[in-house]
Amino acid sequence: MHTSEDYWLSRPELANRLKVPARTLDEWAHKGKGPRFAKIGRFSRYRLIDVEAWENAQLIGGSDAA
Repeated sequence: MHTSEDYWLSRPELANRLKVPARTLDEWAHKGKGPRFAKIGRFSRYRLIDVEAWENAQLIGGSDAA
């Protein structure tokens, strides 16, 4: 069983998750934006836990259900 700490996404997989072109992730990485990632050889990989934290940080407006 994978946890979000040990599950890694490729750039195309993350692009699909976020519904953005993979090229957008390339640009974000170049500009130091977007979710944290690791360079493993020539490949960029994103830990699911970092992606989820970044996604939560993007939320704007509304109110907490608390």
